[in-house]
Amino acid sequence: MSSSVVSVAFLILAFCLGYLVRERMTVRNRKAYRLAEREKERRLDLVLWSTGDELWEMDMVNDLFHRTNPLQHLKLTDYQIVRKASTLRSEVMPEDLPEFDRALVTHFKGDTEFLDVSYRARANSGDWVWLRTRGRVVERDSEGRALRMLGTTGDVTEFKMHEIALQELNHELESRVHQRTEALNETNQDLQATIDELRQAQEQLVHAEKLAALGGLVAGVAHEINTPLGIGVTAASYLEQETKRLGLELEANQLTRESLERFRQTATESAQLILRNLTRADKLVKSFKQVAVDQSSEQKRVIDLAVYLQEIMSSLHPSLKRTQHQVEIYCPDGLLLETYPGALYQIVVNLVLNSLMHAYADQPEGTITITARRVGDQVVLIYRDDGCGMREEVRKKIFDPFFTTKRGEGGSGLGLHIVWNLASQVLGGSISCESSPGAGASFELRCPANWVVETRPGAEETPAALP
Repeated sequence: MSSSVVSVAFLILAFCLGYLVRERMTVRNRKAYRLAEREKERRLDLVLWSTGDELWEMDMVNDLFHRTNPLQHLKLTDYQIVRKASTLRSEVMPEDLPEFDRALVTHFKGDTEFLDVSYRARANSGDWVWLRTRGRVVERDSEGRALRMLGTTGDVTEFKMHEIALQELNHELESRVHQRTEALNETNQDLQATIDELRQAQEQLVHAEKLAALGGLVAGVAHEINTPLGIGVTAASYLEQETKRLGLELEANQLTRESLERFRQTATESAQLILRNLTRADKLVKSFKQVAVDQSSEQKRVIDLAVYLQEIMSSLHPSLKRTQHQVEIYCPDGLLLETYPGALYQIVVNLVLNSLMHAYADQPEGTITITARRVGDQVVLIYRDDGCGMREEVRKKIFDPFFTTKRGEGGSGLGLHIVWNLASQVLGGSISCESSPGAGASFELRCPANWVVETRPGAEETPAALP
């Protein structure tokens, strides 16, 4: 055998061996590939089984609908291939069709990146179940028309029922909140109406208390003026009689020097007595008139604090003179300020009357001191009595409306509440009280003051005792 033949035979043998090896490798690769594909399919089936969703592929060209792990309980969808995929929408609840079609058309056009729509579909049992379909177009033609689409569909009935129940619960809660809000608003309106009525009643009671105090002031004026006017009338009547007597003596030519001298002396004394008492009455009228105007008015005016405190005590003279209590006022001269004198009058008068009724109820004698001074832009008035004092639980309530320890004995419970209201609301200041049993009571009033004239240097607080 020639060498050439041997070479050819060797080449053919090598080729055959290589072909056989290659075929064997190809078969192995194909087998491995098929095994890998089967493993992928098995894993996919496992994932779909675990989620309960189905995987579908829609072929728009051939109108086919391929499904993996189909939802067996749905009508017309319990098999893997649906011919005429467009028939599937016939199982969608009519109420949900508009939203279902809108979502599909919008995604087919490419206006949305994904399809995600929830809807109700008919089950084999005839009931409606909630489904959620999500997918995406994975292939389009050159003009952008959708050719192939992949996605999943899952039964979300349980989730949707919970969602609907939650929405109903939220709606019910909102309805309850709305009803309770309306009820609360009605209650608030009723409470506001009650508060307004109570405020009006309180204002009426306070006004009545002021009128009562003004009525007491008028009675005091009448009583105080009665004495000097009575003396004046008596003196004038006596002077009239003496004048008639002198006239008769003159007509009878019996007028003597002694008679004329006696008449001159009588006329002088009577005129002095009349003038002195009329002057006293005039002073009382002017003082009471100004105090009465201040009490019934809420206008500001300039006052001399020391003088005005004296005028207040003059108006209280009828109440004080029936007792043995003394009032001492310590206030520098020349403290001129613009304020609400009516409010100041009410405060001082109510404090004095409160002391007479409560602090000195069983004490025939006592001393009240009123000290007023300027502290910066404020006026500070300290009122003290040396009466019986009060317990701590009483002291804490003395400014409360209608609180009184003399219920049924003439106490209205508004006196000190009026004091607090005037101090805080009218004068824009504050008032506080310190007291203990057997140690009397002390009230400190602080309020801003519009000073008109500075206090004169060297002015001293001088006491002025009043009966």
